Amino acid sequence: MKRMDIETVVVGGGPVTSLVVLKTRHPRDGEASEQLPIRIGPVEATAISMGVDDSTHDRPMTHDLMLDTIGRLGSSLDAVQIVDVRGTTFYAKLLLTNANGARVEVDARPSDALALAVRAHVPIFADEGVIEAASMPNFDAVKRDEENRELERFRDFLKDVSPDDFKEQQHK
Repeated sequence: MKRMDIETVVVGGGPVTSLVVLKTRHPRDGEASEQLPIRIGPVEATAISMGVDDSTHDRPMTHDLMLDTIGRLGSSLDAVQIVDVRGTTFYAKLLLTNANGARVEVDARPSDALALAVRAHVPIFADEGVIEAASMPNFDAVKRDEENRELERFRDFLKDVSPDDFKEQQHK
C-alpha cells in the first residue's frame, strides 16, 4: 500500500466527467509521484470537495452523519484504502476500530471512503497493483527522460569533436 493525498477534485457537469486524482505522498528516492484518477459522479465530487474545504452546513450532510455515527458508537475511522480496480470500477475499504478495540473493515465506494477520509483527517492508501493498473502517465518524468537522452546524445557527439573541426576551411 502507498500513502496517497487528494491532488485534484474535478466537479464535472454535462459532457465533463467528475473525477478525483490521488497522488502518492512520498515517492521512493528517484521516483516521481504517481497519479491515480478515479472517475466519480458530480454529487460525490462535490461531497469530497466540501470535506477538503472543511465546509460547514446548518444540517449534517450524509458523510458528516456517517462519521458522527461511527464516533457515537465508540468506533473510529483509522484509514481508507483503495484496494482493487476491475475495468473502470474501483473498490475501497474503510478501516475502523470498534468500541472493543477490534479492527473492522467495511466495503465502500472510493468516493464515499474519500469523503469520509477528508472529514476525519485520516490517511488514504492505494494498493500498488491498483496504482500500476490505473495510474496516469507521469508526463514530467517522460519529459525529463527525453531531455536526459538528448543530453547524453550531445555528450556522445562532443566526445568525437576536436578543435580542428571548428577551424575555418581555407579555399584555394
